[in-house]
Amino acid sequence: MNLNNIQDMVRRYTEAEMAILQGKSITFNGQQMTMENLSEIRKGRQEWERKEAAAVAAATGRGGSFKLARFPR
Repeated sequence: MNLNNIQDMVRRYTEAEMAILQGKSITFNGQQMTMENLSEIRKGRQEWERKEAAAVAAATGRGGSFKLARFPR
């Protein structure tokens, strides 16, 4: 997925979380969600936020690559 799609998913999960916190019942990804599903929604949002951070890091060249420095004694 590209960064825009990932950010869209983060936005959708955030909107779903806010709606649940306001006492609304919503349909998300084909499932009826209520307050009982709040932890599931939060886990999904956190997962997409991790994906977003990884995508941003990869795009800026800061993801996953590191170098080893050896200093003489």
